[in-house]
Amino acid sequence: MGNPDDRKPDEMEEQKVMQWSTGPAIRSQQVDTDTVYFIAKRMMDLIVVTLSMIFLLPLMAFIALLIKLDSPGPAIFKQERVTAKRHVRNGRVYWEEVPFTIYKFRTMRADAKSTIHRQFIEAYIAGDETRMAELQSAQKSEDAKYKLVADPRVTRIGSFLRKTSLDELPQFWNVMMGQMSLVGPRPPIPYEVDLYLFHHHDRLRTVPGITGWWQVTGRSATNFEEMVRLDVEYIQQQSLWLDIKIIFMTVLAVVNARGAR
Repeated sequence: MGNPDDRKPDEMEEQKVMQWSTGPAIRSQQVDTDTVYFIAKRMMDLIVVTLSMIFLLPLMAFIALLIKLDSPGPAIFKQERVTAKRHVRNGRVYWEEVPFTIYKFRTMRADAKSTIHRQFIEAYIAGDETRMAELQSAQKSEDAKYKLVADPRVTRIGSFLRKTSLDELPQFWNVMMGQMSLVGPRPPIPYEVDLYLFHHHDRLRTVPGITGWWQVTGRSATNFEEMVRLDVEYIQQQSLWLDIKIIFMTVLAVVNARGAR
């Protein structure tokens, strides 16, 4: 067996890139086409977010004030999530899973612990509906079967922000930073990714988004495997037109007060 140091620079670089992805490398026959899509997607993100912030900044300042008046603690909630970065090497596309800090308006008490949510996520991924029901403080409806409802950690203003999805607005900063997109699978929490089986990582083979195909078609009425299927379905069909369609569907979903995550 030869000395590893005798490898060509290109071989060493490819080996390094392969270590970035926790799942299989995705060989793309349309790398150039995909690149054009992701550039256009990024441009759309920046244009929409920049124009929106002109009108949303006063609203966001008012929401921050309400949060401060409602309960002690910061108005902005920060949490570690997992995003994906795209790399192209030797005709192959690789997605690197990396942590980042997501921003949301705080909807819970400042001293809230993540224990309940961790337990619910474990049951959700495992498909343990009995355990999920046990963790529910109150079962509101069939639509909330796969979502933790009546969470005692949620504040009064927080409940309203969640129902209207206004708590997601600070994520526009994540979009500006390139950590997220307007459209894509929701970025998971690291302790969720730790529970993933191999095929679950397929949903992390694109840039995560504020809204996505799963959010507008299933949301809290779908189990975990169905959520993964919908996210992968989006990744396989993603296009600028589909992204625009999802954005409009999201507006309708928010107006109808369907649950977000």
